[in-house]
Parts: sequence; C-alpha cells; structure tokens
Amino acid sequence: GGFRRGMELAGHKCIGFCEYDKFAVASYVSMHLLDDKERAKIAELPFKQRVKALNDEQMIRRKEWYARDIRTVRADDIPRCDCWCFGFPCQDISIAGKGAGFKGRRSSLFFAVTGLIRDLEEKDRPSYLFIENVKNLFSVNGGFDFARLLIELDEIGYDAEWSLINSSDVVPQNRERVFI
Repeated sequence: GGFRRGMELAGHKCIGFCEYDKFAVASYVSMHLLDDKERAKIAELPFKQRVKALNDEQMIRRKEWYARDIRTVRADDIPRCDCWCFGFPCQDISIAGKGAGFKGRRSSLFFAVTGLIRDLEEKDRPSYLFIENVKNLFSVNGGFDFARLLIELDEIGYDAEWSLINSSDVVPQNRERVFI
C-alpha cells in the first residue's frame, strides 16, 4: 500500500489493487480498507483466522476492485483510471537474487502488466504509469533488461522518465529504489 498512501497524499483516489501474497493482502486490507471498528473485530481473531478473514475476496470487493493474480486479469476487468501504479517482483533482479532479470518467472510479471495495456484501446489506457523496483534494475543483465523495459514502455505509447531515490532522504532507512 505504499503507492496508495503516497498517491492519496498527493490528492488521488485508489480504486483497486492486485496482490498475490496473502500476508501482503492482509496488511493492505487492514491498513486501507477497514474502519476502526472492523479492525478491532479482526484483531480479536487468532492470527491464521485473521489472515483468512482479511483475504476474503467478497469482503475486499465490497470496498474496491481487487484481483489476486495479475496473470489471470483481463484488461476489460480493470476499472478505467488515470494512473496505474505498480511494482513487480524483484527477486530475479535484486543483487540478493540469481540475476535472471526478465528471464525469471517473477520479474517477468512486468510484461503481464504491459500486456494488459496492449489489450486496451488507446483511449482506455491510463495516462500515466508509476513503476517501482530495486536499484539493480539499472544493471541486471548488463543493463539490457532496463533497456528492454524502456523499449516496451515506448512501444505501448509511454515516454519514460526515471530516478533513483534513497528512502534515507526522508526516513531513517537506507533503501534505494528506481522509480519510473
């Protein structure tokens, strides 16, 4: 929900999210979709029941659009909006990983998102994309994958600007991230 909070602080409204990991969904729902009364009721449950309750798709969908797996989403299922904010798994890109880059199963999910955009008519595409990943995105596979990302964005009609931002500039944590 980091994108969500930042965008809300900038005056935008979130209309939905897609997340595969059940613990990330539970955190997101608890932080962003529950009121204090609902949060207190969920807090009374044992941990496993709490995670299950916070992953109840019927409950989530009463609040906003939701999909569990980006690979099963159809472009027409996504509500129209001005901006899509997304990250994609960094395990294949991070220096802590094996360096598979976009050849990896996880990080290639970037292309699942751009595939959805390709499936939309140009008038229905978001005006902006806001993308985040780890610093090594610049250099994994000799920088070829970053070039491939930029080419993909260009091919679907987006001009890209990017920056490396270190969270230590604003919070007491040292985390460098690429924002596109």
